[in-house]
Amino acid sequence: MSIQETAILEPGVAWLLIALFTALYVGLGWYFGRKDKELDQFVLAGRKVGLAVGTATAMATWVTSNTTMMAPQLAYQMGIWGMVGYSLGAVGLLLFAPLAKRIRTLMPHGYTSGDFVRLRYGNVAWRVFLGISIFYSFGWLVSLGMAGGVLTHALSGIPYWQGMTVILAACVAYTLIGGFRAVIGTDFIQSILILIGLVVLAWMVIGRIGFDEIHFSLELERPELLTLMMPAAIMFLFNNLLFGMGEIFHSNVWWTRAYSFREGVGLWAYLLAGLFWAPIPIVAGFIALAGPALGTNIPAADMVGPIISAELLGLAGAIIVLIMVFAALASSLDSLLAATAMLVVRDIYYRHLRPQASADHLRTATKVTILLLGVVTWLLCLPRITTLAELLHFTGAFVASTIWPIAAGLYWRRTNRWGATLAMVAGSAAGITAYFQIGFYVGALVGAAVSMVIVLLTTWLRPQEFDWEQLKEPPPKH
Repeated sequence: MSIQETAILEPGVAWLLIALFTALYVGLGWYFGRKDKELDQFVLAGRKVGLAVGTATAMATWVTSNTTMMAPQLAYQMGIWGMVGYSLGAVGLLLFAPLAKRIRTLMPHGYTSGDFVRLRYGNVAWRVFLGISIFYSFGWLVSLGMAGGVLTHALSGIPYWQGMTVILAACVAYTLIGGFRAVIGTDFIQSILILIGLVVLAWMVIGRIGFDEIHFSLELERPELLTLMMPAAIMFLFNNLLFGMGEIFHSNVWWTRAYSFREGVGLWAYLLAGLFWAPIPIVAGFIALAGPALGTNIPAADMVGPIISAELLGLAGAIIVLIMVFAALASSLDSLLAATAMLVVRDIYYRHLRPQASADHLRTATKVTILLLGVVTWLLCLPRITTLAELLHFTGAFVASTIWPIAAGLYWRRTNRWGATLAMVAGSAAGITAYFQIGFYVGALVGAAVSMVIVLLTTWLRPQEFDWEQLKEPPPKH
């Protein structure tokens, strides 16, 4: 049976919802960013973001479409450990909280994560880091774009490429119009929509089926999902913990927020965001465990969340899922577009090609880069060459290698710069080898372990003194 025959939403209804929320987000983007004329206002919201909005934007950005769609997929494939393991992504937010405070203190005029690596470890490490970070950013962008197409196709039968195109274009549009202030402003609205949607869905699942029937069906048809001793799932739990840390520690998405928060806000914003985020993958994953009780046919694992919600809850469930996942998509896509554009413009264009560029020129370059990122992401999304989980964990094999260079560089004065560079290169190589030779559930684990050993050994054998004042680079005179 085709998706078109089983889709709950009529394509016209889905298009109407997408159009309404696109108009809402674009309108909000214009409203929030209408007064931003300076470069710092456009890319960092003037460095004055408060606690409430800061917490909401951190949480909403981490509640990606991958959370709302991959958590059900992993629960469907790995059971209890799948959704619990995914929830350990909150540890990355919690551990980044003190780092955010230190980043704001050490680098009051910083713009990107690349600024830190350049000043702390030198140009070679900086360029290695940029390669890893930009590669990861494209992986995340593509996974989000794919999720938009998968979602609309599963719920309404809208062709994958059409749904992906419209949702991606909407996010590019309002990020382009309003800049970073539009990103964090819409994130606040989107975080509320996501939380309400998940609570309603979980409550409806429990009310319609109940814990007993779900448990009985799992024991009868998929008992492996209830076992706590599934080896791959246990490995995934630790792998995802390190993957999440690597994602957050290195990504400019989180560093821009650290720079944009008011003094003293970063620590509490990330702590609260981590606490609020932790239950979300468990709630989202729980929905997938109702699959055996329903006897639902799942044509692709990454479609399990939308299909089960729509199957169980009918039209209302499909509408809730569409609104919620669109909000999750938008809250991450806008952040990633803005942060990646700034990394490309500041660290590649400005530092390598146009060091004399004015602030107005860089603001324009940032907008052009956002648009180009959207186009490239669209082209990469078209073939839909893999699933969301496989794509993300492929990039995770690289980014886990940055955990120790970042953390050690922020706190250890004697961290060896060449050791940090080697740790990123060797850790990435080891992680990707493990990904292909063993499985996706160990790539980040191996990459982080190799990186850790190299950083610790080189710092112990050849410590190098560093003056923290070097990180207080004066703001550029545009």
